Amino acid sequence: MPEAADVVIVGGGVMGTSIAFHLAEAGVERVLLLERNALGSGSTSKAAGGVRANFSDDLNIALGARSLEAFANFGKRPGQEIDLHRVGYLFLLENDDQLELFRESTIRQRAVGLPTRMIGVDETLSLAPILAPDGLAGACFSPADGHCSPESVVLGYATAARRLGATLLTNCDVLGIDAVGNNISTVRTSLGTVRTSTVICAAGAWSAALAAPLGINLPVTPLRRQIVVTEAIPDLPPTMPMTIDFTSTLYFHHEGPGLLLGMSDPDELPGFHLDRTDAWLPRLTAAMERRAPSLLDIGITTGWAGLYEVTPDHDALIGEAETLSRFLYATGFSGHGFLQGPAVGEIIRDLYLGRTPFVDITPMHATRFGTESRRTERNVV
Repeated sequence: MPEAADVVIVGGGVMGTSIAFHLAEAGVERVLLLERNALGSGSTSKAAGGVRANFSDDLNIALGARSLEAFANFGKRPGQEIDLHRVGYLFLLENDDQLELFRESTIRQRAVGLPTRMIGVDETLSLAPILAPDGLAGACFSPADGHCSPESVVLGYATAARRLGATLLTNCDVLGIDAVGNNISTVRTSLGTVRTSTVICAAGAWSAALAAPLGINLPVTPLRRQIVVTEAIPDLPPTMPMTIDFTSTLYFHHEGPGLLLGMSDPDELPGFHLDRTDAWLPRLTAAMERRAPSLLDIGITTGWAGLYEVTPDHDALIGEAETLSRFLYATGFSGHGFLQGPAVGEIIRDLYLGRTPFVDITPMHATRFGTESRRTERNVV
């Protein structure tokens, strides 16, 4: 533990390591990242790995597009192979309201140069032949999107940050943050105390507890989401997209010779629940039976549970506290943190350095709740 740091980042997932890399790359000399367990061991390691810019909100589209560009060049900067598969995202739609929603968002995405398009049932089935056509009205296909390995992304950012001079400490619990007046003075940890004037909260589902003692409200609620991986499935097209049934929220993509599957569970109660349960499996099975019945004959090899960091409007919290000098935050991504990590690392770097970010993130300030500035992202599952 160094005696002092210019910046202390709390959280060693994709968000924290991206921020550490971007700060170190910009020449910030004493960057310290603190992670309570292993790097990427929180929500990042449990993520499905999807990367996309298919959103209904202009700001989320911009964050996704900027991050897709970074993922495409990740082998050169920061320098790590991440098993990126740009097979596209395929949103399955069932009625006129859903079609209209995605027509509107497609117009927004195409306006900034993304190749998103609406497609008919026949093309949908050609892209994902394991689907059943019953009830399908069409789909929205964004061919520039895809999926990659979350662990490799964290490794790439962490390795490059260290190479550039940042210090990343694992198995280090943050016990508290002290301030003198309006200024941060120290961060107390299980490995000692470090003097600093800046703290960046990238603690995901644990962010609210970190900020609350400082009088800062980060309305982030932990919510368990579960994933299973199937046995090998013969004759799966190698280019089959990341596929999402918008009605049921069932999604799947290639995972080795099988598929990774997940969906939301409306009966899930908030909390730090990381154990795997079977309570959601009947709903998963019902969705599979309706949309991809051939999957019912395939066995399950493994699975896991992880935490979404959910905000009241399912949109991220990005900004700087108004009541305490130099407390910055990037949290509450509600399932989109991994895919937005590269762009948000840039933004937090620029906020710290007093630069203007590439996109206006004012609408994502944590004080938006109860005001007219709230937005609603609709392309979520």
